[in-house]
Amino acid sequence: MRLRNLIPFAVAALALAACGSSDTPSAAVPESVSAADLAKVTLKVGDQKGGQKSYLEAAGLLKDVPYKIEWSTFTSGPPLLEAASAGAIDIGSVGNTPPLFAAAANAKIAVVSAQKGDVSSDALLVPADSPLRTVEDLRGKTIGVAKGSSAHGLVLTVLNAAKLTPADVTLSFLQPSDAFAAFTQKKLDAWSIWDPYTTQALRDTKARVLIDGTGTPGGGKPNTEAGPDSLASGYGFLVAGKAALADAGKNAALRDYVVRYAKALNYAKTHVEERATAWAKETGLKPEVALEAAQRGLDRPIKLDDTVIADEQKLADAFVAAKVLPTKFTFADFVDNRYAADVAAVADSGAQK
Repeated sequence: MRLRNLIPFAVAALALAACGSSDTPSAAVPESVSAADLAKVTLKVGDQKGGQKSYLEAAGLLKDVPYKIEWSTFTSGPPLLEAASAGAIDIGSVGNTPPLFAAAANAKIAVVSAQKGDVSSDALLVPADSPLRTVEDLRGKTIGVAKGSSAHGLVLTVLNAAKLTPADVTLSFLQPSDAFAAFTQKKLDAWSIWDPYTTQALRDTKARVLIDGTGTPGGGKPNTEAGPDSLASGYGFLVAGKAALADAGKNAALRDYVVRYAKALNYAKTHVEERATAWAKETGLKPEVALEAAQRGLDRPIKLDDTVIADEQKLADAFVAAKVLPTKFTFADFVDNRYAADVAAVADSGAQK
């Protein structure tokens, strides 16, 4: 559920807009609330394929929550952020591309924390018997992808690296479950997707990796974070609705939640089997698929700093240059760092283990 530090699109004259800093000002922060008032709060969390919930379950961090959590499941990041902007949910985890599409639409959302993980699971897949061997072979072909998702970002980066444009292919915008069906029925020439769908397709359909987020034809080594030649960054974000951030009770619950989630990510890095078991139970994934996807690589909390903000701004500018997004905007305007110190403390503790 995630995409990444993306290598520059190699688009000429990409000007980096003002990218802000890790000291990006937050909106007015409500005053703290009492334990009694916090107990009355229901935090509405948007999840994708059981991602957040299974991380928290595996770490035992849903046992003593001082507020109620109401879970909603979404097929990908864009509809999740639409719900957050509308106030239907308060927070959710997405990859690096959905916040850009939401920001371009001036959505009422703010990125409140960041994580980073494996980039080999962000992949462009083809059927096992496909004649396609290189990215250049995609010219004139149909690629399935969820619009505005991290996978959409990967497609554009891959095409640009091969000196192709979106006009050189046909993008079939499908949510993961529909794309999986179309892929297995050979209605798509390629599919851009993320885990656990990547692992599921590799195991169940014998799909082949054309190229992945590491930038390696045929796929790179699993459990690989972004490097200088990567096509993806591994970034993921917790994104909150501005209405929730402005509410005193929900702000207190959000602060607790982002810290719990960061701790759960750290826990999973050293408890892969527990994470996989919880993931399979939550989603109905085959245990072996959940385990392989978990072993491929797990996210870790990172600081939402200048580097992350600048990388996202570069990606946003590249989307605008490619005419995928309509107008230039400043990503830092959609970052709220009120929880930065709390998450940074967890990230630092995890890095020392």
